[in-house]
Amino acid sequence: MALIEVRPDLCVQCGICCEVCPIKVLKMEENKGPIAVNPEFCNSCGHCVAVCPTKALNHERAPLTKQTEIHSSTKISAEQAALFLRSRRSSRRYKQEAVPHEQLAKLVDMARFAPTASNSQNISYMVIEQRQILREVVELTVQWMEAKVATPPFHKSMPLHIQAWRQGKEDTVLRNAPHLILAMAPKGFARGRENTISALSYLELFAPALGLGSCWAGILEMCIFDGYAPLLALFPVPEGNVITGAVMAGYPQYTFRRLPDRDPLSVIYV
Repeated sequence: MALIEVRPDLCVQCGICCEVCPIKVLKMEENKGPIAVNPEFCNSCGHCVAVCPTKALNHERAPLTKQTEIHSSTKISAEQAALFLRSRRSSRRYKQEAVPHEQLAKLVDMARFAPTASNSQNISYMVIEQRQILREVVELTVQWMEAKVATPPFHKSMPLHIQAWRQGKEDTVLRNAPHLILAMAPKGFARGRENTISALSYLELFAPALGLGSCWAGILEMCIFDGYAPLLALFPVPEGNVITGAVMAGYPQYTFRRLPDRDPLSVIYV
């Protein structure tokens, strides 16, 4: 199959596919339809196939058979969308019930549909389920914080995390979450962190639909990004990859019943 294939019997030569192509790979040829003039620059976003009103287009790396139809019934109102987005909360109290593999797989799978720079994607995942590993993660993160507070400057919350763990074994690093999801990207990949933020945000937004809660593991990320070797040794990261994000997940212990407000909108229209 060529990169782009067009069915002449279905193509109405509307040119929409060429207009939505972000890199101008496609060009309309009179009486023939769209042709690929710069195929080497195609980023396989699939826009051309997705927008075609007659299903006349196919793409080698974004085939029509793998695209999902969008129907008017799947669209939600502005009010529903606002409530959905605003209802996302950080869960810091979890039931100690393990989430089944199939549910975790659904959760992580949604992350791959997030937008990424130039459709670069390139994010993979590791799901930590073993409680002993999670306890070691907390202990090593606390050890890292103890070294940090000994040589200021350090994050203002560090002494509180250390005190909670050392005095009462209260886990304020992973919040006793039964699962930890790590995102990874190839070492040196320029958009690894940005793509990770986008992907894990999708994961977090999808979590409540599965009855799950989630929360960014910010202190753990600080430790990871600082390159703390004892902690990094716990994770079997594939060679050539680095950890680019961390989110805890599990069944939330409590249900939020209201939507907090935020600071007033600050915007400039020019």
